[in-house]
Amino acid sequence: MSKEATDLNPPRYDPISLQTLAASDGTDPSRPTLVAIKGIVFDVSGNPAYSPGKNYHVFAGKDASRALACSSLKQEDCTPEWHDLGDKEKGVLEEWFTFFSKRYNIVGKVEGATNL
Repeated sequence: MSKEATDLNPPRYDPISLQTLAASDGTDPSRPTLVAIKGIVFDVSGNPAYSPGKNYHVFAGKDASRALACSSLKQEDCTPEWHDLGDKEKGVLEEWFTFFSKRYNIVGKVEGATNL
């Protein structure tokens, strides 16, 4: 049995403001590092890849739905909008959402998110 899913806390869907999400980008050690996908917020603090200067830091503190769907590490692609993408990209986004769900705690939902 894989350990990823068993070590997770029950999902929490507390409202998290865009300001709080943005402040949780890994630059402040007193805050968790958060990444949102489709409006759902994951705590990725335990993974150093999301730390400043690392590969996935571009996603930290943002809803990175579009970038993940498009397999992009570009800052400008880290936006919550994804509904206009093609079926292939939507499938990739769903795979990322499943991946994150099995590995990281869900700690909230972006306040006012319309990209669920």
